[in-house]
Amino acid sequence: MRRRDFTKIAGLGVLAMQSFPTFASIELLKNKPSESAKIPLGLCNHSLRSMNLNAQQLIEFAITHKLDSVLLNTFQPFENLEATNLSRLSKIAKTNGVSIYVGAGSISEKSKVFSDKYGNALTLLKEGIRVASAVGSPIVGVRIGSLEDRYMDGGIEAHINAVIKIMKSLRAEALDAGIKFAFENHAGDLRSKELLALIHETGTDICGALFDPANAVWAMEDPMEVLKTLGSTIVCTSVRDVTVWETDEGATFQGMAIGEGMLDYSLFAKTMAELCPVVPLHVETISNSARPIPFLKPKFWKGFPNLTAAEIIGFLNMARKGKPIEIVKSPQGKSQKDFDIALQQSELQKSFDYLRRNCNAGIKS
Repeated sequence: MRRRDFTKIAGLGVLAMQSFPTFASIELLKNKPSESAKIPLGLCNHSLRSMNLNAQQLIEFAITHKLDSVLLNTFQPFENLEATNLSRLSKIAKTNGVSIYVGAGSISEKSKVFSDKYGNALTLLKEGIRVASAVGSPIVGVRIGSLEDRYMDGGIEAHINAVIKIMKSLRAEALDAGIKFAFENHAGDLRSKELLALIHETGTDICGALFDPANAVWAMEDPMEVLKTLGSTIVCTSVRDVTVWETDEGATFQGMAIGEGMLDYSLFAKTMAELCPVVPLHVETISNSARPIPFLKPKFWKGFPNLTAAEIIGFLNMARKGKPIEIVKSPQGKSQKDFDIALQQSELQKSFDYLRRNCNAGIKS
């Protein structure tokens, strides 16, 4: 994509939004959701990362906790990608009313986090379509990589151009399979207008957004503003709460259990229900891991050469209101792994409880 064309598309903002997203449950699409309709609730496998659960165990976790959906954000949880195994997992999930959403990870070969385990990016994406079709996923979650990718030769636009080309080349395959590529704002790599421009250049018939509100903060944005910008292009989520505070170098942010951070999740869920109804809230808690955003250092801005001060006002207002959060250490005599597992389980459960109690989430409960 040429810089002029990219800027033009990005500048359309909310006015550019179109195309109703694809959803896991066709039944939910037969009638327009009412204001009282509950939002599907699920988990992202990364929430329980220290437990190293496989796909079946994650589906069983969803069944036990009366969840509506599970997001497997890479192929890693699958023990293998053979058709018989995928069919078996699909049957278990479908029998118990759990929707499976599948992710393939980075599809930018220029990114430091890209893995060639499944070949090049094109091969990986083809495999993503096959796996998604086999387990009934309406999306293949994809991403560029991380904040570091903004500092490579060609900046973030080089990555954007590459991934758009790959996704466009598989338009026919995606349409035939009835899936969309769900492009994530991941680890500070993309801001909302960049993501929106990428989606529209690829085509909203095959591409939508996988929205992570905490990652929006990493890219110096107010998550509520991003939610409104991406709007109906959102076809999947990966959510947690977040807090951010000012530091001598700029700011630091940290993920939190939902209901314990700075985001108004009652408003967030209500807005989601209006803009992208029946898209699941997949909880991905990542706590006790503070990340710096050193925007007061000149070299930081090399990754954001076209960003204006006006575009980070919402983020700056958040940082001014935030208070520092201390990292909690494992108690003496308890292994780090056991501590991490207990913390992750606790943060996840608190998030489920809050969303069910305050945000009209969870169809089964």
